[in-house]
Amino acid sequence: MDWDNARIFLAIYRVGTLRGAAALLQIDQATAGRRLAALEASLDARLFLRTPGGYVPTAAGELAFAAAERMEQAADQLQRQMQGLDHRLSGIVRVATSETVASYFIMEAIRRVHAQHPDIRVLLSTAIQISNLTRREADLAIRNIKPDNPDLIQRHLARKEVGLYASRAYLAAHGEPRPGTAFAGHTLVTYQQSVLPGWSDTFCGEPTGNGRIGVELNSGLMIIEAVAAGLGIGELPTHMAPDYPELVRIWPGRSEAYDLWLVMHGDLNRTARVRAVADAIVAVFEEDK
Repeated sequence: MDWDNARIFLAIYRVGTLRGAAALLQIDQATAGRRLAALEASLDARLFLRTPGGYVPTAAGELAFAAAERMEQAADQLQRQMQGLDHRLSGIVRVATSETVASYFIMEAIRRVHAQHPDIRVLLSTAIQISNLTRREADLAIRNIKPDNPDLIQRHLARKEVGLYASRAYLAAHGEPRPGTAFAGHTLVTYQQSVLPGWSDTFCGEPTGNGRIGVELNSGLMIIEAVAAGLGIGELPTHMAPDYPELVRIWPGRSEAYDLWLVMHGDLNRTARVRAVADAIVAVFEEDK
C-alpha cells in the first residue's frame, strides 16, 4: 500500500468527501481522486460507495482503514523521533490552545521566543477542539483537561476561575438575577452546543433552564465581547474580566475552577525548538502566579 495514497484515503474516510479531504491535505481535488483510484486499483477493491451524502466506506474500506491508520501511526512516530533528535533552535513549532489563553498568555511567550530565537517560527492554532498530538496536529497544546495517554508529557500550568458577569448597561436595564431562579427573566450568552455541548446547562452552579439564550458563539473572546456589549449574562475567566471596565461581576462568591496543562508528545521532549517554546510558556504562567 503506497503511503501517499493511503494518507489521502484516510482523509476521505475521516472527512467523508473528496473536496474536504483535498482541502485538509492542501492538494487539488483531482489529485485526491486519482490517488484514491490508484489505491483501489492496487488493492483490486472498491473502498467507498459514492453517495449524494458523501463517501461511505465499504467492508473493504473498513479493513483498509485499520491498516492505513497503523501506517499513519508508524509514519508519525518516525517523524516525531527524528524531530526529537533535532538540536537546532530554528524551524516550525505548532502550538494549539484556545483564543482566550492565546491572547492572555501565549502571545507574550511567542514574543519572548522571537526575541531569543528569531529563527523559530510558531504556528499558533486557536480553537476549542482538542488537537491530536499523536497525529502531529500540534507539537504543544495547552488544555484544560489532563490527558491520560501515557505517550504524552504534561505539566500543570495554572488553576483559573470563571465567574458570572454582565455589563453595567445590561444590569441597569434588567437588574441582577436572583440565586435559585435559574436566571428567570434574563438573557444568557454561551458557547454553541456543537462546540461545547452542555456548556449552557449551568453557570457557576446555577441551572440556566429559565433563562433565554440570546447568542451562541464559537469563540471565548467573542463571548467576552458579547457580554461586555450588553447582550446578556455570561460565564467569563476572572483573570480577563478586569480588562473590560464595563463588566460587573454577579454573585462574587460563586465561581468554578479549571486547570490548564501544557502537553507534548514524549518523542518531542528533547527537540530544542519545541523545548524553547515550552519553556517560554511555562515562564509566562509562573510569572502570572
